[in-house]
Amino acid sequence: MTTDELNGMGPLVALISRSGQRLRRADRVRPWVLDGAVVVLVFLMFCLPDLIHSGVDDGDGPRRFRLAFTQLPLAGMLVVQAGLVLPLLWRRRRPAVAFGVIAAVFVLQWSLGAALRADVALFVALYSLALHGRLRQLPWACAVLAGAMVLVAVRVSSAVSVWDALFFLLSTATAALTLGLMIRIRRAQLAGLRERAARLEIERDQRSRLATATERTRVAREMHDIVGHNLSVIITLADAGAYAGDIAPERSKEALQLIGDTGRQALGELRRVLGVLREPAGSTPTGPELSPQPGIADIDALCATVRAAGLEVVYRTSGGVDSLDGGVQLTAYRIVQEALTNTLKHADADTRVHLAIVAEGTRLTIRVQDTGPGAPPGPYEEGHGLVGMRERAALYGGTVSAGPAGGGGWSVEAVLDLTDPMPQGGVR
Repeated sequence: MTTDELNGMGPLVALISRSGQRLRRADRVRPWVLDGAVVVLVFLMFCLPDLIHSGVDDGDGPRRFRLAFTQLPLAGMLVVQAGLVLPLLWRRRRPAVAFGVIAAVFVLQWSLGAALRADVALFVALYSLALHGRLRQLPWACAVLAGAMVLVAVRVSSAVSVWDALFFLLSTATAALTLGLMIRIRRAQLAGLRERAARLEIERDQRSRLATATERTRVAREMHDIVGHNLSVIITLADAGAYAGDIAPERSKEALQLIGDTGRQALGELRRVLGVLREPAGSTPTGPELSPQPGIADIDALCATVRAAGLEVVYRTSGGVDSLDGGVQLTAYRIVQEALTNTLKHADADTRVHLAIVAEGTRLTIRVQDTGPGAPPGPYEEGHGLVGMRERAALYGGTVSAGPAGGGGWSVEAVLDLTDPMPQGGVR
């Protein structure tokens, strides 16, 4: 079949598909309608002709074939036809019961030596049992059917060879059984595909929600680092400026300028983080919102801001830290930023901070130690800052430890693994 012919059949296929969907919906609402229609169709096609020709010898078929059967009276024929056809009303709800009743009437009819066109109901019942019934019921149903077919073959042996009759009857029964099983398997496959599609859709939604939650966590962590650090610097500078307002007005002016610079820096970083979320897909990144993320080279400026707030910071690096991956540098910058922010919050004015970043082999070590008061009195609870540092370090297979230093003060140490070029989870 050519492509043009297939295209031409498109509307017909669509019409058949829509009709099938409407029929299935109607059948789910009123299942008895379809079962009744099957009974009516079997009656019109197979029962009515026998009723019309009842008692009339129309000369159809060889004489020896006609003489081999018993002619039932009209009332008896109606009763037998009803026993064969009416159980088809239960063929989907009670397929085994329908098959058993029809098989019993079928055997009784052929025991009397009568042949009716309505016997096709037995094959319809077998098809329905294979399609709707329990599979463990099929063996005994096939055994009953085989016995009934042997009875029929013996009854017609005077007109047809027993083996020919058995071949025809068993072939018809096999066709009905195979058709029912094929449709059953096809429906099971379609149900499995629908279930799989529904499961994949649920998994897709779950992955989407997980990605959204992950992105929200990332943005919240960035916001915490940016806002927490810069607000700590601004508050410290504001307190210092207020204190120096009466004693050294020029120092107060300098503090206000530093507050403005710190606020503008925080605003720029917030625009950069939020600008990535607002940037539509496929557009060209422009403006300060999408400037590069901070790295180890920016830690000097970070230390300068902390020094302006009143702390003494001693910063040194070792190894090729400037050649590290951008994601590693961002992680190192945020860990240092959070550690300095915590020091700024809790340390005294004369606190000294030693900051060291060492790249050695496959390890990057970040150590921040201050000479402040150390651990606060009472039970120590980890805040969001330390949790965020550990989450960032975990992306690179690293660890973060924090606690009182041996000689006094507070110490934070982070170790990142540089062997994996991509963070765990594929997040940069």
